[in-house]
Amino acid sequence: MPESASGTASVQHLAGKYLTFRLGCEEYGLPILAVREIITMLDITPVPGSQRHVRGVINLRGKIIPVSDLRVELGMQAATESSDTCIIVVDLIREDSVAEIGILVDAVSEVLDIQPEELEPPPVFGGDIDTRALTAIARCNGEVKLLLHIERALKLSMDDGSTENDRID
Repeated sequence: MPESASGTASVQHLAGKYLTFRLGCEEYGLPILAVREIITMLDITPVPGSQRHVRGVINLRGKIIPVSDLRVELGMQAATESSDTCIIVVDLIREDSVAEIGILVDAVSEVLDIQPEELEPPPVFGGDIDTRALTAIARCNGEVKLLLHIERALKLSMDDGSTENDRID
């Protein structure tokens, strides 16, 4: 089997429903089963001493939820809030527990039912480009969607060697 066909087969099992959202000019997607809910922007209380990607915490119906800026997590400029900015609350699987965490995104787009033939493995760029957070690339209706593995995306910022200088006081 040619390498490209083999690579495509390796991501076909990822087909299914994805919540798509925008960060800057790019469209991303998360498996819909990882999404607990989508909420409009709430007041975020900063947490002193937290890393740059941690925006703070919100009080969601009496439950305190940490909020992470997904743009910063993925190495982009921090989000600037607009009327479309929202928080996607996801179930984050950590070893033997599940935690809820909010991820700040520029806008939520739609739910897509991505078919196996629309999926390709993430390309290998080499060098400084880290694609560990990507599970696949989807080609849907002439557009490219970058499908994320949310646990890996959030773990990247924890593994990046951040120092005390990267923390917010």
